[in-house]
Amino acid sequence: MKAVSVVPSRREISLIQQEEPKLMTPSDVMLKMLDVGVCGTDKEIAAFQYGTPPAGSDYLAIGHECLGEVIDVGPAVSRVKRGDLVVPMVRRPCPHEYCVACRAGRQDFCFTGDFTERGIKQRHGFMCEFVVDDEKYMNPVPRALRDIAVLVEPLTIAEKALTQVWQVQQRLPWACPANPGQAPANCHRAVVLGAGPVGLLGAMALVKSGFHTYVYSREPAPNSKSILVEAFGAKYLSSQTTSIDQLGEVVGNIDLIYEATGASSLSFAMMKVLGTNGIFVFTGVPGRKGPIEVDTDLMMRNLVLKNQVVFGTVNAGRDSFENSIRDLGTFYERWPKAVKALITGRFPIEAYGDLLLGRGDGIKNVIALS
Repeated sequence: MKAVSVVPSRREISLIQQEEPKLMTPSDVMLKMLDVGVCGTDKEIAAFQYGTPPAGSDYLAIGHECLGEVIDVGPAVSRVKRGDLVVPMVRRPCPHEYCVACRAGRQDFCFTGDFTERGIKQRHGFMCEFVVDDEKYMNPVPRALRDIAVLVEPLTIAEKALTQVWQVQQRLPWACPANPGQAPANCHRAVVLGAGPVGLLGAMALVKSGFHTYVYSREPAPNSKSILVEAFGAKYLSSQTTSIDQLGEVVGNIDLIYEATGASSLSFAMMKVLGTNGIFVFTGVPGRKGPIEVDTDLMMRNLVLKNQVVFGTVNAGRDSFENSIRDLGTFYERWPKAVKALITGRFPIEAYGDLLLGRGDGIKNVIALS
């Protein structure tokens, strides 16, 4: 079968013929891959910044955002059946008995670092024609979401972040007064850094939760992304016309900053405008660059005197996938045109080179295998 792979030792990326997988255990499920999203992680792996082949292999088949259709199941499978649409999870647990997180099925919080990830670290990914994996990693998707379900995995980043936000903020009186007909965060303000797919999906999740949501990006408005942002009820602010120092005046007390750029200098500059009792969520992984200058005194002063919290979040567990599938359906009902606009192109697998090595215009480009 066809698969897009990288050979780190030779710094090669190519479309190869990989052996078709087979069911090996009673709980295995075989998927025919339908859509595979191309994201920044894939591009960084294609640039050989990271990405580790499985043991005994010199290549890594990439891809971790996907939608597949079940075409075969082992005799012990009960969660899915032939014909179901599913989105598989990405991370697999480490082997250590002392890792409480992995043994509890929360490998997204693995503390040994010996987890594996499909298409990223020591396991082949989903940018291929067929995949076999255990049923416990499968998340069924309603057929009504067929055209947009490839967005489930990137949305899980926001879903996991929001779960942690609500858990963390239980430490103080932060909940909004219960107002009939209003979402839980109706009294809070959030700023999303970046208008890529992770940022825009995060903004949709924040709007659904009731946050007064602002998307802060570079390109001046009006543009295609600013129009999309306004369409689902958020507000768009450009760094060309609104400086970081002005954000507090425009937005008010910023209760939540959701970073989705991987730009460390911008992110740390933004921390100075995080409001009292605010929380800052990092989701991006910056590339290796030179050191940046940070006002650590101001940062520490604000964290202490304003009761702020900063955390990072990566990957996701089953609860986030289930929440993502549920919320993507809600987004689709409320803002169908905006959700569809997130997918800006579908391409054959043979176009992998341009998608991974080129500029990648648009928001989310997808390799369509069926």
